[in-house]
Amino acid sequence: MNRVVLFLLVWLPAACTSLTAPESNMPSEAINVPAQWRATSDLAAPDVTRDWWRSFGSTELELLIVQAQKQSLNVVAAVARVHQAEAAARIAGAPLLPELSANADFSRRGQYGDNAFHDNTFSGGLAASYEIDFWGKNRARRDAARAILRATEFDHDTVSLTVTAGTAQLWLQTTALRQRIDIAERNLDNASRLLTLVEARRRAGAATLLDVARQRGLVAAQQRFLAALHQQASDTQTALAVLLGLPASTFTVKSSRLDALQVPSISAGLPSDLLVRRPDIASAEAQLAAANASIIAARAAMFPSLQLTASMGVVTPLDGPLYGVAAGLMAPIFNAGRLAAGRDLAVAQHEELLAGYRSIIISAFGNVEVALNAVTGYDLQATAQTQELIQARRAFDLAESRYKAGAETLITLLDVQRTLYAALDNAMQFKLLTLQARVSLYRALGGGWKTVADARPNVL
Repeated sequence: MNRVVLFLLVWLPAACTSLTAPESNMPSEAINVPAQWRATSDLAAPDVTRDWWRSFGSTELELLIVQAQKQSLNVVAAVARVHQAEAAARIAGAPLLPELSANADFSRRGQYGDNAFHDNTFSGGLAASYEIDFWGKNRARRDAARAILRATEFDHDTVSLTVTAGTAQLWLQTTALRQRIDIAERNLDNASRLLTLVEARRRAGAATLLDVARQRGLVAAQQRFLAALHQQASDTQTALAVLLGLPASTFTVKSSRLDALQVPSISAGLPSDLLVRRPDIASAEAQLAAANASIIAARAAMFPSLQLTASMGVVTPLDGPLYGVAAGLMAPIFNAGRLAAGRDLAVAQHEELLAGYRSIIISAFGNVEVALNAVTGYDLQATAQTQELIQARRAFDLAESRYKAGAETLITLLDVQRTLYAALDNAMQFKLLTLQARVSLYRALGGGWKTVADARPNVL
């Protein structure tokens, strides 16, 4: 007996020390956080807020995003996953408290005949059991479940941000397609009007059949382009309805114009701020914390466990209550390497999550750089496109007046028409790209989401 006690006194401190912190085989080099973004950023612009979509100045967009956040099936599923994680966390924390149960039993036995008798027996009582969490196994499992709960909550925020940005992108695209349809219809009317003019000149002998065929071909091309835009607009509106969790047949986007929207200025802040501004990074951190706790739990499972039990009850017709207490020590001796493999599995999962965490951070930096570059690039292209449209309109007016006067050929007029139609359509597309680039930047910056920097684990 003394040898056993001495062994425990020597072995227990060493075992406790081995459970303090998990080790990782991953390289310990820290991720280099850039001091500033490569693309230019307007530091004087307002910071991103959680209701960033209001900066576009559209009431319809605001209503659609509120609707999406409430009834999008992706968000509903994410909320259900949070509820699952909450229940799992409660289950994981239950072993830290004693378990109490009640029992009751009634039996009757007897004999018929000359020596008939009947005997009723009733027993009832309470039973309690508790495992002393000496190695911290149950605490580690509880901590892992709580970290998974936090990760699931952050995943919900990520889904909500994704749905919000997706709603804004699809609404902008649907609105732009409707304006492009208006432009295409006006272009078709213009092409049809010129076709009437060419046909009149043909009857007067001032134009050829070739001239008529070319203009008719241009009218047909505009009709084809208009039909394609109608198809795209219908598909985009259907995609938006699906994202909102609505049947496509019951949903219609109201008539809006991109010209009436505001083009918000956005401050990207510093790259280091991004570590606490994106819920996907926070989720990866929480998953890493859960992996740390899982390693501790897997190691603790390799050590003995001490179980305490107690019971108290009564049995009739005996007199007086009965009680019982017991303590049981169970230690693993041979399990074909199952527990060691469980520990190795937890360590390998930790290494995978650490690599994934670093990858998410690198990807987040890249997302912001791409979004900032898109904002700058599309703004410059839109400015040039505005000047291109002005000159295309001027060229068309001159070519049309010269053609009516007989001083210009139809080929020149046709080329100028195509240039104007393309410029009008491109102007609307660049307006769309300019607005969508800002939605992408809002999303890349976390959409106004914030977490506490001090809560981040030091894993870099």
